[in-house]
Amino acid sequence: MHDAKSSLSKLVKRAAAGEDILIANHGKPVAMLTRLPPKLRKMPWDIFKGKIHMTDDFDEPLEEFKDYM
Repeated sequence: MHDAKSSLSKLVKRAAAGEDILIANHGKPVAMLTRLPPKLRKMPWDIFKGKIHMTDDFDEPLEEFKDYM
């Protein structure tokens, strides 16, 4: 685990190249670092288009915090 933390960027590059990296803690496997399939690498950024609404006063102080302002 310590080795993985100190060399994470190298491990990510190896995983991106197609290698599966097994990460262990005290000799017991706990995680696998692997490359994302092509489908997941292309995130459709408009996936939430029309589903999120923000009001004009979204950044106004909340009523509950008026005593602290």
